[in-house]
Amino acid sequence: MLTGDRVIKALSGRWKGKDAVIKRLKVKNMEEFEKVLQDLAEAGVIETLEKDGKTYLKLADTEAKKQRAIKKEKELFKKEIQRRKEVDKNLSKMGKQLYQEILKGEFPHLDIPSRSTSNIVFDEDLRQYVLGDKTVTRTAKSLGQIRSFSQLIWVMRFLKELLKLNKSSTLRDVYYSSEAYQIKFADQQESDTCITDVEAILGVPREDFKVFPEERSAIYGDLTVEYTTPARYAGRRVTMNDSPDGVMIGPHLVNSKFIKTTADKVIAIESGGMFTRFVEEEVNEKYNAILIHTAGQAPRSTRRLIRRLHYELNLPVYIFVDADPWGFHIAQVLISGSASSAHLLGLATPDAMLLGVWASDIERYNLPSDKLTELDIKRCKDLLRDPRYQSKFWQEELKTFLRIKRKAEQQAFSRYGLTYVVDEYLPAKLKMVNEMRAKGLI
Repeated sequence: MLTGDRVIKALSGRWKGKDAVIKRLKVKNMEEFEKVLQDLAEAGVIETLEKDGKTYLKLADTEAKKQRAIKKEKELFKKEIQRRKEVDKNLSKMGKQLYQEILKGEFPHLDIPSRSTSNIVFDEDLRQYVLGDKTVTRTAKSLGQIRSFSQLIWVMRFLKELLKLNKSSTLRDVYYSSEAYQIKFADQQESDTCITDVEAILGVPREDFKVFPEERSAIYGDLTVEYTTPARYAGRRVTMNDSPDGVMIGPHLVNSKFIKTTADKVIAIESGGMFTRFVEEEVNEKYNAILIHTAGQAPRSTRRLIRRLHYELNLPVYIFVDADPWGFHIAQVLISGSASSAHLLGLATPDAMLLGVWASDIERYNLPSDKLTELDIKRCKDLLRDPRYQSKFWQEELKTFLRIKRKAEQQAFSRYGLTYVVDEYLPAKLKMVNEMRAKGLI
C-alpha cells in the first residue's frame, strides 16, 4: 500500500518530475497515488507545479525542514552511540590534560558548557532544547573556585574507578563516598551538580558512566534483550513479557543489546493502572506493541530506552497520558526533552506522537472530567508560550483546555466498560494519529 510517508521520503525541498517520483516509488495503482498526492497537497505537505506540460512535485518548506531535522537527528544518534563507547577514553583524556598543565607549571582548568538559562535555547531543527556556545571555566587559579574544582576532579576520578571496576553507583552513593576521601559536599545537590558538569563535558548522560537514580518504570512485550552488564549476567537473554508485571527499566536493561522483536510500535503509558490494564488485555499482542510504563514523568533511563527502540529498531512511538496540562508536559518531555537536560541530546524522541488522551477527547468521548484548577490554567497558559508547543496541533489542544476548563484521566474511559479503551479507543485513535501524521498535521 502506498502511504503518504513513502511519498514524502521520495521528495525533497527541490522540484522533482512527477514521472521520476512514480518510477522511484514503483507506483502500480495510479488512482491510489493521485489520492495520496491530493491528501498531502490539501494538508500543505507538498506543492505542485505545472510547467511545459509536465508536473513537478516538492515538499512544502515546513515539511522539508522537518525531514532535514529527522535526518540530522539520526546522524546525531550515531555520534551519540560513538560518544558512549568513548566515555572511559575521554575521561582519561581530560585527566592527561590536567596532568600536562601541572607539569608545565600552569594552573589546571576545565571548560564546561554553561547551563545557565541564557545559554539554553530551543533548536527548531532538532525540535528540542540544547545548550548554546557559552562555556564557564573551572580552575585551580581562582581561590573562589578551588573547592568546586577539587570536587569536580574527585568526581571524575570516582567515575573513572567505577568504569575500571565495572561497578555501578547511585547519586546518593557518590555523595557518601566522598567522605572516605575527605571531599566535603555541603549536601547531595553539590555532588549532583558535579555529575551534571561531567555529563555536559562528555556529552553523555550519567548512566553511561554508571551512575543511576532510583528507577520505577517498566517495559512489557515481545522484545528479547541480551545483558552486557554486570559480569555474571553478561550474555544472558531475557524477554520482556516473561513477567505479567513487566521488567523494571534499570541501568543494565538500558545498556543491553536488542536481539529480536516482532513489535511494530511502542506505546508509552503514564499511569501504572493503565499499564496493568493494557497488559491484562494483551494490548502488546492485539496491537503488536511494546508497552512502557513511564510512572508519570519518565526517568532518564526510560527516555533513553524509548529513544533506542525508535532509532535502532525503527519503531514509531505513541504516548498515552492524562488529558491535563501536566500529562501534556510528560509527553512533550519524551518528545522534545527539557531545559534541565539541555546539555544532553540523547534523551528525546522528536518523532514520538501524542496518542491520547487529548483535550478534544474529553468532548469527543463525553468523558467524566474535573474542573481545571487555577494552577492547571496557569500551567496551560505557560505551555502555550513554550517553544515546544507552537505547532497547530498543540496550540489547538491547549486552547481547548482553556475553553472547556476541564481535565480527564486515562481511566475515564471506564465509564463505557473496562475494555472500552482497548477495544474501541485505541484502534480509532491509532488510525486517526497515523492519518494525521501522514498529512503532516501532527
